[in-house]
Amino acid sequence: MNEKQPFIPYTTTESSSEGLIKNSEKYFQEISKRRSIRDFSDKEVPKEVIENIIKTAGSAPSGANKQPWTFCVISNATLKSEIRKLAEKEEYENYHGRMSDSWKEDLEHLGTDHIKEFLEVAPYLIVVFKKVYDLDEEGGKLQNYYVNESVGIAVGFLITAIHQAGLVTLTHTPSPMKFLQTALRRPKNEKAFLLLPVGYPAKDCKVPDLKRKNLDEISFWF
Repeated sequence: MNEKQPFIPYTTTESSSEGLIKNSEKYFQEISKRRSIRDFSDKEVPKEVIENIIKTAGSAPSGANKQPWTFCVISNATLKSEIRKLAEKEEYENYHGRMSDSWKEDLEHLGTDHIKEFLEVAPYLIVVFKKVYDLDEEGGKLQNYYVNESVGIAVGFLITAIHQAGLVTLTHTPSPMKFLQTALRRPKNEKAFLLLPVGYPAKDCKVPDLKRKNLDEISFWF
């Protein structure tokens, strides 16, 4: 039988209405600069920065506090090269048969294709795995709850932490991603959720001039 979870006081710094507005606007202005980057520098990033970013992601809420995630960090050049080769194989199949014509048309303005050079150039790759279930000491299954939702929230924390640290990333999903589970020798209860290259942008990096939807297009007030 589980013991009851102890509770501790929650403390925070309370702000005035003016302070709340200022803080929320400042955060919006900063996070709105975030962009998905495909052109990376190979400039070295301190390991401690990546550790702090992952700790931030690990502080995300999760169903029953099960924390059903694993973050695999790859900096080894040989392994990054292998992952690029495997990812490009899947991406080639996507662009040459799996994707519908409408999907490819929607991607056309971004200029993407199956070549994923950034997987070797970026100093770090972070592969996020979701734990479909946990395993006890005897290998028995332990249930996790709201796994996709929990891991999705953790990824949101991860991406914002990367941006706040002064680095860039890209949400890369070379579907199907089972090759990542094999390449990284992850256990059967873990499934690849997302692959993120992390580093500095290349000096000549450019991004599409995209526009985001206005507030009245994404929110309804009742």
